[in-house]
Amino acid sequence: MSIKTVAIVGCGIGRSHIVEGYLPHSDKFKVAAICDLNEERLAAVGDEFGIERRTTSFEELLADDTIDIIDICTPPGIHLEQVVAALGAGKHVVCEKPLTGSLAGVDTIMEAEKAAKGVLMPIFQYRYGDGIQKAKRIIDAGIAGKPYTASVETFWLRKPEYYAVPWRGKWATELGGVLVTHALHLHDMLMHLMGPAARVFGRVATRVNDIEVEDCASASLLMENGAFVSLSCTLGSQEQISRLRLHFENVTFESTHEPYTPGKDPWKIIAANDDVQEKIDRVVGDWQPVAPRFTTQMGQFHAFLSGTGPLPVNTSDARRALELVTAIYQSSDSGAEVPLPVGPDSPKYADWRARTK
Repeated sequence: MSIKTVAIVGCGIGRSHIVEGYLPHSDKFKVAAICDLNEERLAAVGDEFGIERRTTSFEELLADDTIDIIDICTPPGIHLEQVVAALGAGKHVVCEKPLTGSLAGVDTIMEAEKAAKGVLMPIFQYRYGDGIQKAKRIIDAGIAGKPYTASVETFWLRKPEYYAVPWRGKWATELGGVLVTHALHLHDMLMHLMGPAARVFGRVATRVNDIEVEDCASASLLMENGAFVSLSCTLGSQEQISRLRLHFENVTFESTHEPYTPGKDPWKIIAANDDVQEKIDRVVGDWQPVAPRFTTQMGQFHAFLSGTGPLPVNTSDARRALELVTAIYQSSDSGAEVPLPVGPDSPKYADWRARTK
């Protein structure tokens, strides 16, 4: 098993990648370098984990043939240029959400990836944990049956001090608000379990903080499989909750309410009857624990790079999540339902910050 060398670019959430993603797999990855424009933070993270190589130059890392993976944890506004540059340099790339700020940007990345030596793995760490993975196995086994309805709630709290970080809360640098930076995780979980949306009606507003981007949103979805889904998001909840509740013909699933680890057990898995319960027990009876968040996603990424497993999250997954964001913004501006897929004919395709009114 070959050890892959990693360079972390951005030591904010990048520190979590080290702690949860790479250190638990020290036999698979080595964090060989870190990069940050904040030299105090660079020194602190480097000292904490004994990483000797520290730089403020992204370009220096691109030119280094000893680096296998560039892990991009920078503010969203520069993801697009950094991902394209890293792919062009022949690196494998890991990129935090949001991948970029428009569907046009995602499509640019997908074109770059086609010609690249390396691959891109977007981060959707909330897919991992015993709860969501059990639900996924039951659904994929055909036990759940016809999907009926679902509700997804991202009820978090962000106060003014959160937005004291200069790039947050601004369209130019954060690229969006609660839909892009917070609820994107749970909405990806929904589609991971229930498939893509077909039609979207949504509303967004800024009601909690004095910022440019939205901090409240709601949407009604018609899924491709016919299910109805409601999404609710706010950054003004005094109790932080992440909750998915999915109703199928034979099973109802409800996630834990933990805001930042909703994929973990205990999930409610409610069978319609004893026969369904017996089928569920057979499917998950040999269950092996699934570590939450970055730990499992990075482990599966190494399996892919070693040729022993699929790429756990791909660029198409990121596009699907950002397509939903685009549709909600377009619907909120126009007051009309938006059919999917969203393509170049959409007024939001090139930049969802463009007004449609």
